[in-house]
Amino acid sequence: MKLKHLLLLPLIGLGISACDDAEVATHNLKKAADNFEVNRRIVFYNGITDSYILTIEGRCSIDLNQSKTAFNVICKTGTSDFKRHTLVLSDNTTAFVEQLDPIKASAYHYRVTFKPSAIIPDIDVR
Repeated sequence: MKLKHLLLLPLIGLGISACDDAEVATHNLKKAADNFEVNRRIVFYNGITDSYILTIEGRCSIDLNQSKTAFNVICKTGTSDFKRHTLVLSDNTTAFVEQLDPIKASAYHYRVTFKPSAIIPDIDVR
């Protein structure tokens, strides 16, 4: 097998071989946000009262739970300090996320992040 084929195997395995530029840039922006590199404003809004329930600003990662009933926000507040917020979604509450600052994201290079701390566990000896 040629070297270029070996280099393409990880891309095919990740399912990005046929992606357009916007999909690759979107993936890279999401990856940056999940690594707390993107400054965001997250607003939880009540559609019945037309009022904000909660506004969170900072370097935050977001996700919906599997049943799409709760919106989780994890923000990095220091070198190794984090805060987690959860809002249970209903028919009258919603959330929207705004990226406050532009960041550079390549449309040509797919981003993968390896963290040694996730691979090698931190072991406490008692």
